[in-house]
Amino acid sequence: MALKITDECINCDVCEPVCPNQAIYQGEEIFEIDPDLCTECVGHYGEPQCVEICPVDCIPKDENKPETEAELMLKYERLIELGQTTPTQSTES
Repeated sequence: MALKITDECINCDVCEPVCPNQAIYQGEEIFEIDPDLCTECVGHYGEPQCVEICPVDCIPKDENKPETEAELMLKYERLIELGQTTPTQSTES
């Protein structure tokens, strides 16, 4: 599943720079996540980095966008092919 940022977001800006796919951006009121770019850090890290760093715990999985780990990996590979992310395998995978 892609992740989403809820209204509890305090716009602290710590999530945006840790996203390896540049899926997080400043929306009209709060930060938002582009579900077409979000892989939950699959292919990069063992855990979603935005979830790990968020001080107010406002980044849950988006139940409206269910994806398996295999689908997230395919999305990651597609993003590499399109040049929208850089291949980086961490030791946490």
